[in-house]
Amino acid sequence: MAEEKNTDSIPEMDNMILLQDERGRDIPFEFLDLLEYEGKEYVVLLPAEDDGTGENDEVVILEVLPVQENPDLEQYVSVESEEILNAVFEIFKEKFKDAFNFIDE
Repeated sequence: MAEEKNTDSIPEMDNMILLQDERGRDIPFEFLDLLEYEGKEYVVLLPAEDDGTGENDEVVILEVLPVQENPDLEQYVSVESEEILNAVFEIFKEKFKDAFNFIDE
């Protein structure tokens, strides 16, 4: 997903958030972590819906930006830089090396 998204919390699931895709459909994600890299914040998410393969093995990393009109809200924006995505993912992997079984491709 490469477009900007706004978040809404799902009240009954504290670690779940909804993001809207380019068609306006709500897509649920499991919140895994919030990381800082080079002075910016990034959220690491796991798709909550099954993609038909029975496995959700790829995380989504988005930059966290404040919504100027409402400081209580955040906006998640796609990261275009492969270098930043890789660096943030490496931080995530190191932090959770004992909790997840990471496979290097």
